[in-house]
Amino acid sequence: MRRHLTLAVALLLLNASLAFRNVWPTPAVWWAGDLSIELGVFLAAALVMTDGAWRTRPPRTLSSGLVTTIAWVWMLLTLGHYADVTAPGLLGRPINLYWDVRFVRDVTAMFVQVAPPWGTALATAALVGVCLIAFRLLRWAVHRVSEALSVTGERRALVVVASALLVLFAIERGMAWLDRVDAPLPRFAGPVTKTYLDQARLVRDALDANARKLPPTPPLDSDLSLIQGADVLLLFMESYGAVTWQRSDFVQRLREPRAQLAAAIDDTGRRVVSGFVESPTYGGSSWFAHISLLSGLDIRDPNANARLMTERRETLVTAFAKRGCRTIALMPGLWQPWPEGSFYGFQEIYGGPRLGYKGPEFGWWAVPDQYSLAKLDELELRKASRPPLFVFFPTVSTHTPFTPVPPYQDDWARILTDRPFDDAPVVEAFDRQPDWLDLSPSYGNAVAYVHQTLAGFLRLERDHDLVVIVVGDHQPPALVSGEGQTWDVPVHVIASRTIRSEMLDRLVTQGLNEGLEPAAPHVARMHELLPILLDAFGDREPAAPVLARAPRKRESGRR
Repeated sequence: MRRHLTLAVALLLLNASLAFRNVWPTPAVWWAGDLSIELGVFLAAALVMTDGAWRTRPPRTLSSGLVTTIAWVWMLLTLGHYADVTAPGLLGRPINLYWDVRFVRDVTAMFVQVAPPWGTALATAALVGVCLIAFRLLRWAVHRVSEALSVTGERRALVVVASALLVLFAIERGMAWLDRVDAPLPRFAGPVTKTYLDQARLVRDALDANARKLPPTPPLDSDLSLIQGADVLLLFMESYGAVTWQRSDFVQRLREPRAQLAAAIDDTGRRVVSGFVESPTYGGSSWFAHISLLSGLDIRDPNANARLMTERRETLVTAFAKRGCRTIALMPGLWQPWPEGSFYGFQEIYGGPRLGYKGPEFGWWAVPDQYSLAKLDELELRKASRPPLFVFFPTVSTHTPFTPVPPYQDDWARILTDRPFDDAPVVEAFDRQPDWLDLSPSYGNAVAYVHQTLAGFLRLERDHDLVVIVVGDHQPPALVSGEGQTWDVPVHVIASRTIRSEMLDRLVTQGLNEGLEPAAPHVARMHELLPILLDAFGDREPAAPVLARAPRKRESGRR
């Protein structure tokens, strides 16, 4: 009886290790009774290998070395399955090992930056311990199955289990092919071997992509006549997704900050139109959204991004520069060389060191968004005699893991000093520990801060002819936004209700709606937003006339 029980536990463990599901929104997993086809294949292969019909003196069990090897392979399959089921739940998209592995260090560093040292040490120890325990359990399970191969009754049981798994899997796939997914059959987890094959295909496609050419840049020939004289601020709001307008807890948390922003827009004589656009990325890789909008090309992977960097292309930045604007990149998160700046054509780049923030550091990039805008006002906007500005500003205060959130400073002049905040709000910000299993409250607080900051900035620039374009770069990771969300992000265009009324009216005709609240569905993909904005900013320049080809004179004589 005990042997039967231990064999059943071993088979259950091997099956569950490749058939568990994610517990959203956490990295935890659970087993819901799904079956693993890999277990059926393993049992069938083990039975064949130890069958006397194949060898004159067959081993009645698997060798110790082979048991260990199978346990390592099973561990690798388990890790692959874990990545496959948790990535959609935590990131909101399938994993791509070719690209994602290289960012593991950076993502880990962001969380370590805000987590207490004891928490980091505990998490590391727990991770190592879980992996060691998992391997030992898997090796025990494989060894127990190996022992069963030499016992007649247990061997027969393995034959039944292997046959049942293979037959049920074939029936399930057949029913799926016949579109009979509602048939009452056991549910099989996706084969982990297919997961690794898919990753291999992604590597192949990524390497092959080097040989594919990018499409041409769309026409950027707007004369920008409807914004001549205005300063344009393109603000990419980090992790600002459609979920903030669609999930009730976020809507409730942001109701007051959004009311403050709407009031600031109205009180300063401005108007706002809004909509949704589809981002080319989800939960991270903000630069894909940036380059897609600025270039007008749909960039969704690092290969395409790197390839574009090697080419000379017109961008939204160069379009403004050709019209006499001074083009600026306000980059508080930039602490190293940025070759993209040359590609885009920025004339001035203010990275983290140049901004010179002296206050307490908040989050991975240290600089509060309010400080960046105040510094922009000091360095550029206050100049008496200057050309119009085009400013590109990707924010950082709403970046994962969304904590600590900087306090808002009502005195915008003080935030530029060496002591931008009183001690009490800073202590409160750092004492507010996040719930690592539910980052939604921290996310809501961070988004509220940027709304409050933007409202204050509009009041600070009350008399300034300013066009502000606020675009979300991507949805927050799925551990915040939820599973199965769209890739939509809000876009708001804020400008004078009188001087820029025609420009805003044109955006309404393109599908954006009046007010701060966007309306579904999305009006375009991110790269398609570029021609929409250019059409609103002015008229297309007439193309150079094409000279008609003179008709040939018929020549006399023989042909």
